[in-house]
Amino acid sequence: MPAVKRPHPGPERTDCGTPARSRFDSLLKVSKVRACSECKRHKLKCETKAGEGSCTRCVRKGLKCIVNSELHRLIENDNEWKSYYVSQLEQVQTAVSDLLQRNEMPTLQTYPSTYRRMPPPIMEEPATPAAPVTIEHANTPSAMAMTRENSQEPTLEESDLVAAPMRSLYEVTKLRNLRSNLNSSIGNGASPPSVLEQDFISRGCISIEEAESLFTVYNSTMNQFLWGGTAMMHPDLDSVRRASSLLTAAVLAVAALHIPNSSDLLNTCYKEFASLVSQSTLNRYHTLDDIRALTIGAFWLSDLSWKLSGQAVSIATEMGLHQCMRKMLKGDRTQFEGAQVWYLLFVLDHQFSTAYGRPPIIREDLAIRNFKTFLACPESCQRDIRLIAQVTLFAILSKAYDLFGSDTDQEISEESFAQMREFNVQIDQWRLHWQPQHLVSQYVGTYPSKGVSLHYHFAKFQINSLSLRSITPNAKLSTDRKEAADMAISSAIATLHMVLEEPDIRNSIVGVNLYTHAMVAFSTVFLLKIAWNWKATSLNVDQAQVYDLVERIITLMSGVRASDKHITFHIANGLRRILTHLRLREGKRIEMQVGREEEKVVVADEEDTCSLGFGFFDESWNDFANLMDVFDFLQPGHWPTD
Repeated sequence: MPAVKRPHPGPERTDCGTPARSRFDSLLKVSKVRACSECKRHKLKCETKAGEGSCTRCVRKGLKCIVNSELHRLIENDNEWKSYYVSQLEQVQTAVSDLLQRNEMPTLQTYPSTYRRMPPPIMEEPATPAAPVTIEHANTPSAMAMTRENSQEPTLEESDLVAAPMRSLYEVTKLRNLRSNLNSSIGNGASPPSVLEQDFISRGCISIEEAESLFTVYNSTMNQFLWGGTAMMHPDLDSVRRASSLLTAAVLAVAALHIPNSSDLLNTCYKEFASLVSQSTLNRYHTLDDIRALTIGAFWLSDLSWKLSGQAVSIATEMGLHQCMRKMLKGDRTQFEGAQVWYLLFVLDHQFSTAYGRPPIIREDLAIRNFKTFLACPESCQRDIRLIAQVTLFAILSKAYDLFGSDTDQEISEESFAQMREFNVQIDQWRLHWQPQHLVSQYVGTYPSKGVSLHYHFAKFQINSLSLRSITPNAKLSTDRKEAADMAISSAIATLHMVLEEPDIRNSIVGVNLYTHAMVAFSTVFLLKIAWNWKATSLNVDQAQVYDLVERIITLMSGVRASDKHITFHIANGLRRILTHLRLREGKRIEMQVGREEEKVVVADEEDTCSLGFGFFDESWNDFANLMDVFDFLQPGHWPTD
């Protein structure tokens, strides 16, 4: 067995195994540019005879022989400043290594590096299986960091006796990756200039003019619908860009969604936003504007809404926003902005828990119960009144969720209708208390006040529609159940009437967030199901009135000015398809009733239902488990073929 050669001592080596100075020197070696432009373009050897100014090929072809000496001169001029900065980097590396050694910390080579050296080519080696490909991101750690804090001395005298278990684990190990954001301050630090210079506007993905136009659209419309700009408080685009690249991408993507014929612009902004969200998932440090960016995306981008809302709440709790109100009650007014974001997340979380039929993450805690203290702060304004109104409404709906549950197979008992009436009274009182406090907006007119009425009808509809959960059309309804069902029908009709007939609500239908579209679609589908399956019962429903309302909703949704990817177009197309199928089936049912006996009519109607493959309007009420099922059903490609 041949002896293994020992490596000779040499200069310091980097984590790649290459001597530090020799690696830097190799980067500075420049080969002289000898080939002319024509020979280089055809990838031919450029030969020049002694004493001639042109190469042999150019002389033979009668071409002008040009050697790009300017490029060579520029490269040579770069060597001087590159050598200077290499020496500076070596000096910094030496200083950092000395500091790490003095503080008994791991060596510099143990820290992750974004530099990856290309391996040298291997000549005439047998083929080996390809190694898995790993994609490296700038913000993704390349190795698990287990570094400790500078101070290794325990500080049991200064620590809390009863604290979070992870804090005790951190006190024992001093591992930085356990600390997370436990000691971080709540505030919006501006991004460094280098980040601003590297955002997708500076990179030329979209022009500054396009970005300014999109920002103006968002700030004057969507931002105002979202409770007067609670999720984005910056006055101009430059301020947003300096605060958060994630917030910039979110604002521009949502704005592009509302611009007609802007598919390319929307795709660019959406791609940037999704990329930044992906990179931020493993980041340890975030700002309030980063959380606001996630809420903006969740409120409008239907394919990301549930994931973004959960991620925003997770980051907020990591930053300790749920503790802001407790600190405010102790007199710390600097926590106002953090508490405001926590209230925003409460509404976001509960809107989508309603829409998806899932339990909310944020419960009614100290902050929710002490909203009056928040509104009494000098910093509070009209936007906070609008936000807290939503908080108190969803606090009521959350109690109803806890009482009645979300099991679509569980029928509401007769004893539960007393509590349902109590919830109806609370919702009535909510409207009487909050609607007068909503003032006219210079941007969206009377939408704040009218929006209270709209959400009032949403809530009454949502609560009372539970009376028909797991009930079949042929079931005999009690007086209490019929009363609640009729109230659900009247609330759904009132919702559609407001959307169609109130000018400021009608004009807002394209700019409001996803929850409003979900509730409008839910109300419409609920009425269609009632009109089709329950018209023979004693419920207060007029099929002709329902069909007329649906046709008007289709006209409104299909006539908005927005990107073709906006959810309103899909709602309109889906409802149009539903209505066409229902009328087709109604016509066939009438034809069969004329020419056949009653027993044959029933069989034929059941066969016709199966042939259409239209199970959405079967007799089972459980086909519609939650609000967001509407969007899956209305999307193109989810329809049965005739």
